[in-house]
Amino acid sequence: MKYLSLWFSIPLWKRILTALVLGVIVGMLWGEGAESIVWLGDLFVRLIRMVVVPLVFVTLVAGVVSMGDPSKLGSLGIKTLAIYMATTLIAISIGLTLAAILQPGVGVDLSSAVPSEVQQPIPLSERLMSIVPENPIAALAEGNILAIIFFALLVGISLLTIGDQGKPIADFMESGTEVMLRITHWVMEVAPFGVFALIAWVSGTQGVAALLDVVLLALAVVLGCLAHVIVTHGVIIMKTMLKLSPVMFFRGARDAMLVAFSTSSSSATLPVSMSVAEENLGVKPVVASTVLPLGATINMDGTALYVGIVSVFAAQAFGIDLALTDYMLVAGATTLVSIGTAAVPGASLFLMAAVMETIGISPEQIAVVIGFILPFDRPLDMLRTVVNICGDLSVSTAVANWEDEFDAEVFNRPLKY
Repeated sequence: MKYLSLWFSIPLWKRILTALVLGVIVGMLWGEGAESIVWLGDLFVRLIRMVVVPLVFVTLVAGVVSMGDPSKLGSLGIKTLAIYMATTLIAISIGLTLAAILQPGVGVDLSSAVPSEVQQPIPLSERLMSIVPENPIAALAEGNILAIIFFALLVGISLLTIGDQGKPIADFMESGTEVMLRITHWVMEVAPFGVFALIAWVSGTQGVAALLDVVLLALAVVLGCLAHVIVTHGVIIMKTMLKLSPVMFFRGARDAMLVAFSTSSSSATLPVSMSVAEENLGVKPVVASTVLPLGATINMDGTALYVGIVSVFAAQAFGIDLALTDYMLVAGATTLVSIGTAAVPGASLFLMAAVMETIGISPEQIAVVIGFILPFDRPLDMLRTVVNICGDLSVSTAVANWEDEFDAEVFNRPLKY
């Protein structure tokens, strides 16, 4: 019991970070053998995914009811979509600029790459149509987040319009929110073990050494991710627009960012994001339950940045000269494609075709490029997911400020550790 008490007395983020470092070391020493413990990481991810759908549904319904005025949803929705699109455009601009400066594709030999099958991206029209579920129960079972959001909004608004008759269900949803957040906290206690197993597996089977084969491409992605997180979210949004401390923001967001790094999945990190938004960043449930699930589906800043860099990399490797209009085409196409990106590891690899085709890269060449970058994609995917989660939390904090749904005392609480 003494050691158990000591374990729980250590802040969760420190336990996760320690597990991450130990995982890297063990993976490098153990090599391929680390794959034998990946089941522990998969179990952790399954536990998180277990709470995603019920958490999103009950918190969103409860959040809408707490608004008291359905018309407020319109203002919240417009601001959310506008800032998500703006940050995605900034991310792709940073990526294209770095790719143009560093020129990671110049002189790269792709002749040894094994072509990979290219999955066609989901058309935007089909993506939009899927927002309206044919069967809400099926949408809940399948984990279709956009459809769940749509149905939850309808339920919440209907509860507001029927008044006292809907109070029992509204109270049930509010209680359900507390239940799901408590379960999320319990699941997070497993995080250090899950993170250790996942990082050991990645380090042992792929590792950072794989990035040495494409130093400039990896450098462009790493620099792009750092620049977007620090400048866009830390300086522009937190410090300049909101007059808040970037240090306090990153402190509050660190648990979610560490989980995002280990799982490489925005969807899997969603329960943690919602928890830290409310408890660390002062974002009230009405905003957290609306903005964050939407962000996990459509806000893919890291993906947009990466797809843009790889597209320019491919053009340089195949000797295709890009004009300013080509860069603008890539920026526009990437912004749209990122909206259709599944919130799961490696999904962006199979959504590059739509972007690359806009600048004249053939399907055969696209298959070669994807086959070339596939071996080292996982470490970069981990970084991209951190950017996505950071963006979700930054935007939710901004929208909460603008909608007067922000608790400054929670955000500015003194550091306890």
